[in-house]
Amino acid sequence: MAPIAQRIAEMVDILPETDQALALAMVEKLVLAWDPDFTKVTPDEDAAITQAIREMDAGEYVPHSAINWD
Repeated sequence: MAPIAQRIAEMVDILPETDQALALAMVEKLVLAWDPDFTKVTPDEDAAITQAIREMDAGEYVPHSAINWD
């Protein structure tokens, strides 16, 4: 968790439960305003996705058939 997110979580945790619900509603409103469909990614997520695509293109992955799912 990012340091700012951790700090927010700690601050919300000290609020009474009724105020925690209000804080959650405010965060949800901010996130929906930022991305109504939750489709945007952060710079770190974008870098991780790009790296994963590079690894897959280079064949650096384990195919499902190689995993014992039982």
